[in-house]
Amino acid sequence: MKGPDGTYSGFDVVVATYVARALGHDPAGIVWKEVASSERETLLRDGTVDMVVATYAINDEREESVDFAGPYLVAHQDLLVRGDDTSVTSVADLGGKRVCATVGSSASVRLRTAAPRAQVHGLDSYQECLTGVFARAFEGVTADDALLAGYANEPQRRGFFRLAGLNLSEERYGVGLPEGSPLRDDVQAALDTMVADGSWERALRTNLPLLTPDPASLRR
Repeated sequence: MKGPDGTYSGFDVVVATYVARALGHDPAGIVWKEVASSERETLLRDGTVDMVVATYAINDEREESVDFAGPYLVAHQDLLVRGDDTSVTSVADLGGKRVCATVGSSASVRLRTAAPRAQVHGLDSYQECLTGVFARAFEGVTADDALLAGYANEPQRRGFFRLAGLNLSEERYGVGLPEGSPLRDDVQAALDTMVADGSWERALRTNLPLLTPDPASLRR
């Protein structure tokens, strides 16, 4: 998140800052650049950024043009529901439920396949979906649990939501680097140290408290 003073916060930001410090850089000197999902490979190739730490899932297609260190988090597609709603604890409970997803997202496609009787509604942003869940227009919003946990931890929403624990997918978030980057091993070493010294778990509990820390899931 970008605050009113222009500073950034969140789990990805903590990870990126830790890595930069481990590489010998003063965190105050980090140049933060917002990046759209569709632009990540381009910005790495043309040198606009040195690394991408932005819920960047490692997969075979991306590894053809990008080097990755990590994963530093393993996310799963889930459903964020109101904390007082106990009606959804599994995919089988979604029949007839009104679920919000962002338009054109892979999460909406996957949910329609897993729960064909769910009523999936597409909106342009997660913020719109969350407002709809808050207003009881939807029973939940679906996306990666890490994204959902981040939105649920915003001060105005904290304590209002829970994750249903559906685990519809596995997304291994990594640090994206230009292909052939000499920094890969050093970035990987920094991530390993972040887990070993407890900084990773502290960052997760602070920024994404709805998630359960599991360092074993990060094994390559």
